[in-house]
Amino acid sequence: MNAKNDPIGAAILDFAATGKSQNIVVASDLCEDDVIASGYLFRSLKEMPPLEKKALGRCSGKVLDIGAGAGSHAKILKEKGLDVTALEPSEGAVQYMNSIGLTTIQETIQQHTNATYDTLLLLMNGVGLAGKLEHLESFLEHAKSLLNPGGKIVCDSTDIQYLYEEEDGSMWMDLNAEYYGNFKFQMTYNNHQTEWFDWLYVDFERLKTAAEKTGFAIELLYEKDDHYLVELTHI
Repeated sequence: MNAKNDPIGAAILDFAATGKSQNIVVASDLCEDDVIASGYLFRSLKEMPPLEKKALGRCSGKVLDIGAGAGSHAKILKEKGLDVTALEPSEGAVQYMNSIGLTTIQETIQQHTNATYDTLLLLMNGVGLAGKLEHLESFLEHAKSLLNPGGKIVCDSTDIQYLYEEEDGSMWMDLNAEYYGNFKFQMTYNNHQTEWFDWLYVDFERLKTAAEKTGFAIELLYEKDDHYLVELTHI
């Protein structure tokens, strides 16, 4: 059978049908393969890490959950009484979220226009959707176009500089190479596989610089083990 290109959607639909968690393999150009257990995409509020709980508590008004996956965050926000829309390019994921009564749009954030919100939620290293550091400011400009006056972006990222640390604490990296947080990934689940795609892990200081250049005030909300959560407010 030829490979298809919706591993996230296929994994979500399989787990919803069988309750059996299977691995989505995430290959990288810079480090060893990682896996995402499909069951993790269905985690409850109780099962979520403190960063995600903090992020959900900062959402208000009309919310756009960007890269919603199986809708675990959108579902909680809806149960809290918020007006939430799940934005997700995966056809299978959207099919599942529709089946549980969530309001969905099958698009990427870059494709989404002509609507505004009070909160944009980007979790699971959501700033990565910018792709590369050099695209971060234009990504934030587009996100700003989706916000009502005074609206905010609640998002997380990871400073992956630790991947380049030597045992003595010194740093090893090619200073002539592009930014160390620019990654390429490919996701595979059974016979489904994506093309290679860009993904950004950005350190806080560079995110702060990009946010301030594009008209946002930035607040660091939570930080643990190089993973951090921020709120960007449209000023």
